[in-house]
Amino acid sequence: MPTLTWIGKDKVINHHLEVPYRVLERQYSFDENGQHETDNGSANKIIHGDNLEALKALLPEYEGKIKCIYIDPPYNTGNEGWVYNDNVNDPRMRDWLHKTVGKEGEDLSRHDKWLCMMYPRLKLLQRLLAEDGAIFISIDDTEFFNLRSICNEVFGEHNFIATIIWRKNYAPKSTAKHFSEDHDYILVFGKNADAWIPHKMPRTEKQNKAYKNPDNDPRGLWRPNNLAARNFYSKGTYSITCPSGRVIAGPPSGSYWRVSEEKFYELDRDGRIWWGKDGNNVPAPKIFLSEVANGIVPQTFWPYEEVGHTQDAKKEIKEIFDGAMPFDTPKPSRLIERILQIASDPDSIILDSFAGSGTTAHAVLNMNRADGGNRRFILVEMGDYANSITAERVKRVINGYGKKAVDGTGGSFSYYELGEPLLCGDVLNEKVSTDKIREYIYFADTKSSLPEPNPDEPYFLGVHVGSAYYFYYEKQAVTTLNRAFLNTVRTRADAYVIYADLCTLSDAELEKYHITFKKIPRDITKL
Repeated sequence: MPTLTWIGKDKVINHHLEVPYRVLERQYSFDENGQHETDNGSANKIIHGDNLEALKALLPEYEGKIKCIYIDPPYNTGNEGWVYNDNVNDPRMRDWLHKTVGKEGEDLSRHDKWLCMMYPRLKLLQRLLAEDGAIFISIDDTEFFNLRSICNEVFGEHNFIATIIWRKNYAPKSTAKHFSEDHDYILVFGKNADAWIPHKMPRTEKQNKAYKNPDNDPRGLWRPNNLAARNFYSKGTYSITCPSGRVIAGPPSGSYWRVSEEKFYELDRDGRIWWGKDGNNVPAPKIFLSEVANGIVPQTFWPYEEVGHTQDAKKEIKEIFDGAMPFDTPKPSRLIERILQIASDPDSIILDSFAGSGTTAHAVLNMNRADGGNRRFILVEMGDYANSITAERVKRVINGYGKKAVDGTGGSFSYYELGEPLLCGDVLNEKVSTDKIREYIYFADTKSSLPEPNPDEPYFLGVHVGSAYYFYYEKQAVTTLNRAFLNTVRTRADAYVIYADLCTLSDAELEKYHITFKKIPRDITKL
């Protein structure tokens, strides 16, 4: 497969492995009763911080569990005056590039910088995506080719699903130099394209108008289909005699009948062929509305009449913020709702790691209100406005907003900041709580979430594939795996994995009791 090369690629291709794991620190929780310091147990998260580090922080709980990812990364058009910086010259991004790429970073073009920024983030998003999940990425022509190329590398070219065209403008721009650009792209990849099954879209009245019932068929409304098709079919070249007696020698030149002669007359006996009112027309198979009423296959062109346009998005956010325009480039919530209709189930987890004004959470809450679902959202936003705009919008959507008195959707979320790194160099960071360390250790070894603690065994983590895991750790003391500790083990298992600072058991004893000793911090796996 052809691959894309750019300055700095060698520095970022495996950079996601070197990103420090930071814990998430809850700041407050919010629901219809207001803001709380205590945890309300909400599964919805809004995270303020660098999305690269935030995505790494999500791995222990969410790797392989995200059904639908939508991201709206910077388009890299060069515009730098917006709240949502659309270039990669944000001071934090320049600092990151300098640390990651080194002196080369000073000579990068803005396309090189954009690729360096996106590649490791896509690598982590791929890990978070469920096997039957899909990622939807908004982009325009500036970086479309580059994005498609690196997605081919990260997700696999065979997992490309579609490029959606969203018609975002309802009127041409007279100031355009060459063409007035009417559309954006939404690039779609699956974790495993064969496993991803999109939901069908509800039928519209316009689509249903094509269905009639001129012959009063008891099966109800139907529309005629074309019997001929251009695809070669070895059994599709027979002659047909109409009820009127007219003989049709065969399909039109370059075409084939869609069904065999045997199948055709079977359909005719079942009243599923329309010959016209006088029985002299080219036969047309009937497609009954009742048999397609479960919906239509999603299409790749999304007109603004169906999903909204950029002006709709601006009106929506101004309504939420009482006439203020705190964000320049929002997406309409109907656009994200269309994605959720296609790609999420009522209990899915939806992730947006370039959260901007919080449209994705808005769409999730709208969908849950509409169908009674329990979709959960995770938003990540690096900007300083994560609380004042992103989270504030979600609060107003939950409680209701605007002069038009838009009803609240209900719901809740918790707001997080990125906390301390788990490791300082190769040493466990004592500022990180033991519970957070235990959670990380268990996931790193088992790729499973940590079970509820067992009060009878404070150092026990859980059992995974027949092995019991213990993390014998004290911040202010050196721990030793010895016979005294073995006497405290209560869980029976085929094998044991035990973390401690030291081990005084002999190799023979370790083998006898099927114990794998892991030294703290040397043997702690880095995600």
